[in-house]
Amino acid sequence: MTDGFRKWRRSFRYAYEGIKYALDTQRNMKFHFCVAFLVLLSALFFQLPKTDILFILLAVTLMIVTELINTAIEKTVDLAMPDRHPLAKIAKDVAAASVLVSAGFAVIVGMVVFYEPIDRLLRKSSTQETQISAGTTWVLLALVILTVIVIETRFSDKGKLVRPSLLTAIAFAIATVIAIFVSQTIVALLAYTMAALIFIMLYDKKTRPFPALFLGALIGVVVTILAFSCLNML
Repeated sequence: MTDGFRKWRRSFRYAYEGIKYALDTQRNMKFHFCVAFLVLLSALFFQLPKTDILFILLAVTLMIVTELINTAIEKTVDLAMPDRHPLAKIAKDVAAASVLVSAGFAVIVGMVVFYEPIDRLLRKSSTQETQISAGTTWVLLALVILTVIVIETRFSDKGKLVRPSLLTAIAFAIATVIAIFVSQTIVALLAYTMAALIFIMLYDKKTRPFPALFLGALIGVVVTILAFSCLNML
């Protein structure tokens, strides 16, 4: 009984070390964990039913499992074939394709599950109509840009993690403006989808770290919402 428990504990430790290695070395795994954390927080915020939460957990689990398998296959191929080889490339490409398929499934699940809660939230927030001119919109975007520049110059000597991305800030600010103005939820979701694609593209090109991109997106959304809230109180 004791030997069985020791073997189980050893197996659990090895599995934990595998997850920790993937989080420490794989950029995509860090991204998946951050997105999964935000999605689960959103599920709690919208108080989703059990069935929707189960679908979200299934999508998150499938995403993480395929990424772990992809990492294992990549390291095994590198060990067996250090030099370039067509078969090694095929093995890595197929493993990466499994991650892409699971990511597509996760995106579809998220769009189906969160559509109605977001639709109710947007309809509730659009009960008070706000008339904003085109000039005011450009001033708002300028305010977002100035906020990012001030934060970058103020904290530039304290590490790159606190330097927000200007492009993601502008992209999510524009998406938030569109979401406030339009009455159709699908248009707002498409606007945020375009902003998210810009986020992923910048992350994939390794131009800025994930915290900088996320901070820029957060500034774009928060500054826009606060500006419109102040205008409503006038």
